[in-house]
Amino acid sequence: MIEILHFFDVFTSSLDVFIDGLWITLKLSVVSLFIAIIIGLFFAILKISNIKPLQWIADGYIWIVRGTPLIVQIFILFYGLTDILLIPMFWAGAAGLAFHSGAYIAEIIRGAIQSIDQGQKEAARSLGMTKSLSMRRIILPQAFRRAVPSLGNQFIIGIKDSSLVSFIGMQDLFGVASTMGSNTFDFFPYFLTVAVYYLLIVLVLTFVVNKVEKRLAVSD
Repeated sequence: MIEILHFFDVFTSSLDVFIDGLWITLKLSVVSLFIAIIIGLFFAILKISNIKPLQWIADGYIWIVRGTPLIVQIFILFYGLTDILLIPMFWAGAAGLAFHSGAYIAEIIRGAIQSIDQGQKEAARSLGMTKSLSMRRIILPQAFRRAVPSLGNQFIIGIKDSSLVSFIGMQDLFGVASTMGSNTFDFFPYFLTVAVYYLLIVLVLTFVVNKVEKRLAVSD
């Protein structure tokens, strides 16, 4: 009972500082996932192209991301980028997260594109559409609709993965919990607090994804 009361006391007294960390986490997640979608779409197109060198580039990128831990990728990109360019820590962290998520999103989009019936592609060609035009107007809209559940899961994973940027000094939710715990030598309630925040974020995002899925199912 004492531990529960202590947790609620920590939760309420640290609300302001955790709200600041929450804002950084949400902003970082949105920016990195937006960039990751662009990266994923680019490499998905490379992977389904008929040009072998482009396929090899996409395969190499996906292989590197899958074969190395995210924390290693963040450190390499952070220290590599900051050695070359004077960029803010936020953008270095966003680049690391986007680089990682982009590979998984590429595979999601690639699978969704290849799931579209071949007859639709042939029908578009018969109407005089070029390959790129039919991809933009017919294939990609359907592919993104089919990819919504998998993309939603990847977005949830991306939000939780964003906690790793605390290891390069960012004061996101996890960074705030680590700092507060170090200052008070009372880690447990702060990490329990940050767990509650992440659970709430995931709950809201899951609700939104489910709503979008149902809306798309009705329109189908």
